[in-house]
Amino acid sequence: MKTRIASWATAAALTVSAVVATAAPASADPVPGSSTQFYAACWVNLLGSPWYCVRLDEAHSTHICQYLVTPLGLALDCLQRLPA
Repeated sequence: MKTRIASWATAAALTVSAVVATAAPASADPVPGSSTQFYAACWVNLLGSPWYCVRLDEAHSTHICQYLVTPLGLALDCLQRLPA
């Protein structure tokens, strides 16, 4: 039973990760010099960790993000941009 629940949870996580990875608006700007990083606006939790990000252009972004492959699926790794 536990194995079945774990397999369903893994399948759901991978499905959500795949949908998030393919959703990219046309206005998203890549970070110069990097093929994997992109500009994004992120909402953070009380600890300051990003929990939801939307790809944006450089002028309106708050973070620089990239997707990482983990054993559980894709993860989002973001760094906050410093104000100009």
